[in-house]
Amino acid sequence: MGFVGRTFTIGELARRTGMPVKTIRFYSDEGLLPPTDRTHSGYRLYDVKAMTRLELIKTLRELGLGLDDVAQVLARDTTVPQLATRHIEALDEQIRRLRLRRAVLRAVVKRESELEEVKLMNKLASMSDEERVRLLDEFWAEMTEGLSVDSEFYGRMRAAKPRLPDDPSPEQLEAWIEFAELISDPGFRQLIRGMSERHSAAVEAGEDISPVPQEHWFALVERAQQHREAGLAPDSAEGRALADDVARLSTMAGKDSPEFRRNLADRIAAGGDVRAERYWQLLAIMNGWPPIPTHQPAVNWMLAALRG
Repeated sequence: MGFVGRTFTIGELARRTGMPVKTIRFYSDEGLLPPTDRTHSGYRLYDVKAMTRLELIKTLRELGLGLDDVAQVLARDTTVPQLATRHIEALDEQIRRLRLRRAVLRAVVKRESELEEVKLMNKLASMSDEERVRLLDEFWAEMTEGLSVDSEFYGRMRAAKPRLPDDPSPEQLEAWIEFAELISDPGFRQLIRGMSERHSAAVEAGEDISPVPQEHWFALVERAQQHREAGLAPDSAEGRALADDVARLSTMAGKDSPEFRRNLADRIAAGGDVRAERYWQLLAIMNGWPPIPTHQPAVNWMLAALRG
């Protein structure tokens, strides 16, 4: 027998759709499923069209839509694809936050964090990319405020932004937490501000901002690293030859002498704090760049050769 022209009680509708009577009655009371007719005793009756409507309500609710959204679809105030788009966006944001929460919990387990650190970690992890960028921009604005710095040089420094993926690893999340703590640390801020002031003084004096040109620096550091790994001492013949090249290539004014070399070593050391290097290593972890190895042991070997 076909369903055309037939009506069903709530109980029959429940058996045919697999939905509880209580739920169908609730939808009916809310106006989402108005009865087609009523019996002489006042019991609600529903036709095939109402059954189809109920199946649509069930599907929309299973997709996570709220009652107001379902009502809009049924009233044709919006379309299912439009609502689906809105809910995809909401679900994407919810998934992002759940992934961050999972990463925080993993980091808590790894670090064996106490309550206060957990609160801070959760706060930092919940920040959006825009909030992270704003925090970094504020840092660099304070580091250069009132100074005559090389805009191109500092533009490159500021261009690297911390951006976590939607599903960060515990290492990436820990890197962001350490990074945020680093740029908030008064000692680090004083270090970078001091570097910026020396940079500004060099610019105003028309001097080179780097004591050794960048095009030569990494080759010199690599030589120092090779000598160090070979077990050579800074005062070896190789160390003295390296120190000669560093002094020869230096942009600092002055005649080569032991004092000149000590001043050059001090100038290099002032710009090579391990915390400044850590800044870039953390950015690399967060952004998925190739790892940045530490150059500090090689630089220290070079400085010892210069001072020797």
